[in-house]
Amino acid sequence: MPSVVKINVLTVSPEMREELERRFSGRAGVVESADGFEWFELLRPVEGTDRYMVYTRWRSEEDFKRWTESQAFQRGHAEAGGQGHGHGQGQGHGHQGPAASGAELWSFEVVQSTGPKSES
Repeated sequence: MPSVVKINVLTVSPEMREELERRFSGRAGVVESADGFEWFELLRPVEGTDRYMVYTRWRSEEDFKRWTESQAFQRGHAEAGGQGHGHGQGQGHGHQGPAASGAELWSFEVVQSTGPKSES
C-alpha cells in the first residue's frame, strides 16, 4: 500500500510569517510520535506567493485520520491558532488568532519515491 502525502497550504501575510514559524517550532516533536507518521516539512515561500506548505507523509490514510482525531493534534492546532492556554501567553509577540488567513488540504498517494544513490 502506498504512503499518503497531505499538504496543508496556508496563506500567510508577510507580517505573520515569523509568528507562523514560531508556532510550528513550538510544537516540534508532537507529530513525530504518531503511529504511521513518516515525514514532516514546513516549506517557506521564496518568491511569487504568500502560501506556506505543511508537508506530511503517512503510512496510510487511516493513520492520518487517526492523528487528526487525536488529542495531541487538537491541542497542537488550538495552540497554533493562538487559542492555547499557557504556551503562547507571556512569550514574545502577543499575536492572537490564526497566523494564516486561509488553508486548504491537498491529498496525494506516493506513486514513485527515490533518494540519493548510496556511494559504494
